[in-house]
Amino acid sequence: MFRNLQGGNAQFTSALFLALLVLMGVPAQAQTYQVLHSFTGGGDGAIPIAGLTMAGASTFYGTTSQGGNPNNGGVIYRLAHVGSGWVVTPLYNFSGGYYGQYPLARVVIGPNNTLYSFAEGGYYELGLVFNLTPPPSACTAVICDWNNNVLHRFQGGTDGGGPPEYGDLTFDEEGNIYGTTSGIAGFALGTVYELTPADGGWTNSVLYEFPASNPGNGVQPEGGVIFDRVGNLYGTTVAGGAYSGGLVFQLTPSGSGWTETILHNFQGPSDGTFPIGGLIFDQAGNLYGTTSGNGGTGSVFELSPSQGGWTFTLLHDFTPIRGLSGPYAGVTMDAAGNLYGDTLGGAYGYGEIFKLTPEGNGSWTYTDLYDFFGAEDGSMPYGKVLVDNNGNLFGTASEGGAHGAGVIWEITP
Repeated sequence: MFRNLQGGNAQFTSALFLALLVLMGVPAQAQTYQVLHSFTGGGDGAIPIAGLTMAGASTFYGTTSQGGNPNNGGVIYRLAHVGSGWVVTPLYNFSGGYYGQYPLARVVIGPNNTLYSFAEGGYYELGLVFNLTPPPSACTAVICDWNNNVLHRFQGGTDGGGPPEYGDLTFDEEGNIYGTTSGIAGFALGTVYELTPADGGWTNSVLYEFPASNPGNGVQPEGGVIFDRVGNLYGTTVAGGAYSGGLVFQLTPSGSGWTETILHNFQGPSDGTFPIGGLIFDQAGNLYGTTSGNGGTGSVFELSPSQGGWTFTLLHDFTPIRGLSGPYAGVTMDAAGNLYGDTLGGAYGYGEIFKLTPEGNGSWTYTDLYDFFGAEDGSMPYGKVLVDNNGNLFGTASEGGAHGAGVIWEITP
């Protein structure tokens, strides 16, 4: 759904960008915003739908959904702080088909400190899960491509297929991988699966299937799954449920498999609809997430365990002025309990970075940290926002920038 975004981007000059800043007025917080890298659309990639993955205080990994050489199939890159600036190094260019293409999700760092994610493509064009490993130490080229080790290619039917667009992969303590597929017309409307290492390869097991015959149990789990402390899995479905607006689910292991419990059915406009992004836990066991729609604007919500169920709390509802479409990614929490995220729309219609601060009385204060102008600063942020130990925020915007192919940005306190 994002493959042709680049062609519609307007190319803005620096002079026009500065004029926009003067005419529209910059919020005070915008002084802390800076572009770390503008993608060229060539070997470094284009259209970074996914956010970044932090590998240390000065190193990040990411994906672009397009660009790269020679087939425009997307790129996996490393962002590192070098001297007084930041340098993007392409690690792998997707060639399409057998080895995948158009990665829309973040990479995650696995137990062996290498990169894992999923992409479109594979034997049946139903998606694949891959592991990217560094090249041999004997490589002497200026840039040595990393190795793409495909762990599983989805085949459809009971195997699942149609990889999710936004969710992260999750590991358990034994190194098994968990994820979701978004489903295929005529088959299941999504699955939760486990990949287990065996005999030098990986075995795929479907833990739960969202049946086409019962959309009330959920449709299209796009956001991946996360574990709680006792081994239950949690996730969201974009659609389905009691009101067809999506839901939050829990999967509990049992002797005969995994049992689904629906924690909340979204119905909008009071709570939001279409939760695409994933969930996070806080230290108290509360869940936080986002919805991409709510009369077209989206929301941020909390689910708290209570006796006999879960209590839903709407933390913020994006009004039409503050968001044309709501957050596609989930939120990130810092050590103080503040939530950070991004949404489409915003003051100028090109996206917004926000913060939600708990006030201790059950209320939350919303702060607009930055509104994109759609010029060299970037536009249309879909990926998850990261926060480091110093309170610096990092993320991507899928369009705009000096070359119209998207940017990596930072906001400093």
